Amino acid sequence: MKLLLNLLRILVGVLFIFSGLIKANDPLGLSYKMDEFFEVLHLTFLSPFSLVYSVTMNTFEIVAGVAVLLGYRMRIFSVLLLLLISLFTFLTAYALFSGTIRECGCFGDCIKLSATETFWKDVALFVMILVIFIYRKRIQPLWGDKSSNALMIASLAGALGLQWYTLEHLPIVDCLGYKVGNNIPEKMKLPAGATPDVFETVLIYKKDGKEKEFTADNYPWSDSTWVFVDRKDKLIKEGSGEPPVKDFILTDMDGVNQTQAILSEAQPVYLFLVQNVNKAGRGWDKKMQALQQQFKEGKIYIYGVTASSKEDIAAFSKEHGLQFPFVQMDGTAIKTAGRSNPCLILLEKGTIKGKWHYNDIP
Repeated sequence: MKLLLNLLRILVGVLFIFSGLIKANDPLGLSYKMDEFFEVLHLTFLSPFSLVYSVTMNTFEIVAGVAVLLGYRMRIFSVLLLLLISLFTFLTAYALFSGTIRECGCFGDCIKLSATETFWKDVALFVMILVIFIYRKRIQPLWGDKSSNALMIASLAGALGLQWYTLEHLPIVDCLGYKVGNNIPEKMKLPAGATPDVFETVLIYKKDGKEKEFTADNYPWSDSTWVFVDRKDKLIKEGSGEPPVKDFILTDMDGVNQTQAILSEAQPVYLFLVQNVNKAGRGWDKKMQALQQQFKEGKIYIYGVTASSKEDIAAFSKEHGLQFPFVQMDGTAIKTAGRSNPCLILLEKGTIKGKWHYNDIP
């Protein structure tokens, strides 16, 4: 039993540290995934605190993993780990059997697991942690209190420090499709051998107080008494893959698609990503105004990229002295492209040559 407990401690401890470190590299990414869960579970009142939950969960995973390896206060940490893995197993089961969430983000964006793989991974972890919980009294600490306390404090400080750094700059390891060196047009293509999702347009009509869904095959063309209510795209066949870059569509304020023109431009193009102009960080004004001078001299192009309204863009540009054009893009795509608000990306013929948090704009 002692050998089995030690083996389980190593497996559980290493997995939790590994999982926590991967997500601590991009705490904003986990907070976006939490928002997705909050939405499908009708808990959107928790969304304003998702980043706090993300940082807290990542920190706990790392600290708990270290505690299990050290055998540190197992009566407390075994209970906490059992509660946490119970929550994880419930969420991954919900994602798998409801089909509302494709990926659970358990290993961030660096290691993508399907809902099925994630669920069975959590089931295996639940069994291992349950054994540790049952026999927790048999687990003795590896070192004395002073050494163990010092290592626990160090793991806490390291977990918080790593996440502070990535939030104040950018993820140390960029696992998304928009990392430096990637060509956006190439990353918008499906991987070799993959098939896309197949959707069917569903039309919702109302008659005699009752709503009914129709497709092009069963729509009652001869009955004009049905009143249109809504339309939606229904997934009828899940694909085997998806492109690393999705929804990268840039339109000007008149709705004209400018994506191809911007991606094929021969001169350097800077994209100033501001997902929400009303929530933009501060301290970047002078740097962008200096870059803007090169734009005025015809050396570069600069486009602001936002999901905000025309009115908000105009007020934002006036406040910060910005004199370059803005284009619009889906807010989720902007959050994926740049993990700060604002974020600056340098393109050369569609290839990403640089990416900077607003604190690090050169």
